[in-house]
Amino acid sequence: MQSASFTLSSASPSLFLTKPRRPLSFNPRFDSIRASSASRPNDLSNVNLSARRSWSLSSSSSSFKLRPWTNSLLPSHSDAEMNRLEVRATAVPESAGEKPESSSLIKTLELGSLFGLWYLFNIYFNIYNKQVLKVFPYPVTVTTGQFAIGTVIVSLMWGLNLYKRPKLSGSQLAVILPLAVVHTLGNLFTNMSLGKVAVSFTHTIKAMEPFFSVVLSAMFLGELPTLWVVGSLLPIVGGVALASVTEVSFNWSGFWSAMASNLSNQSRNVLSKKLMVKQEESMDNITLFSIITVMSFFLLAPVAIFKEGVKVTPAYLQSAGLNVQQVYTRSFIAALCFHAYQQVSYMILQRVSPVTHSVGNCVKRVVVIVSSVLFFKSPVTAINSLGTGIALSGVFLYSQVKRIKPKKA
Repeated sequence: MQSASFTLSSASPSLFLTKPRRPLSFNPRFDSIRASSASRPNDLSNVNLSARRSWSLSSSSSSFKLRPWTNSLLPSHSDAEMNRLEVRATAVPESAGEKPESSSLIKTLELGSLFGLWYLFNIYFNIYNKQVLKVFPYPVTVTTGQFAIGTVIVSLMWGLNLYKRPKLSGSQLAVILPLAVVHTLGNLFTNMSLGKVAVSFTHTIKAMEPFFSVVLSAMFLGELPTLWVVGSLLPIVGGVALASVTEVSFNWSGFWSAMASNLSNQSRNVLSKKLMVKQEESMDNITLFSIITVMSFFLLAPVAIFKEGVKVTPAYLQSAGLNVQQVYTRSFIAALCFHAYQQVSYMILQRVSPVTHSVGNCVKRVVVIVSSVLFFKSPVTAINSLGTGIALSGVFLYSQVKRIKPKKA
């Protein structure tokens, strides 16, 4: 459906309005009046022009409105004869209203691509990281290498102006430092768990994150959970317990490392709410993550050298009977995916609500568990699968009931 735009202006007497309903005794002077309408306007001959004042003619939606413009004397008869109404119709393309729909479609495709990349980077990180840790059992060195690659990526982003470089004060760095510490511990404990037990079991235990989030929020933020939230935690705890007692690769070192990772990661979230109350405009999630990545590298590098020594030289890897090129390549890919999946996660969080992000994170965990079981051919019993399924169902339920606000008395 096309709409027409009408222009009314003073012009030559070559074009007249046809068949007026009542004759006009005089013709007031119009100065370049433009009226546009999506539908046909009412007949102009019905407008009473007997008042001794000029009127401007404007259109809002499909109806005309008259408003007084300036007081003026009536034009002479000769002037009235020379002024006529000229009507011009301008067609508006039918595709004029299609831009919002196409823009919405592009945003949907972009968001879907980000979710796909989030899951893909997670899968590759867990697979390559597990392969490295199986032959190179030095989690502190491996984690330091991942932070080092992330630091290089962040430096390139800032140096090439791909992302705005933040201007930080000493007080801001002091506030961010505790976040960097718990972020470092969270990733270190995750790698320690991945080196000890199956990838699927580590991520099953990490499904306990909502439990730690509720407990820490109640302790340090005073946010008491609703009965719905408490009820959703029961299948999470029960599912993880059932999966743990039937896990073939179970050992206490891997179990407690994953639990410590949950505690560290949720402590970071609680500290973010408690400490980062007044953030500057430039301190968005991606900027904060980039700063924490750089700080984590400088925090962990001395610990790696002190605890595990320098074990990444080609001479040491060859003496350990390892394929140097293979270890380097897999470590590099794992480090790239490690930084990329966290970066994409924050990009998604800027586009969707926290509830949607939590649901996506739950689906991501399912995808990682299934893909790792298929790739590594990990032995899984029916009861173990049932426990994992119950725990993940509890996580999904938690993400839904979290938005239910308690009724105020």
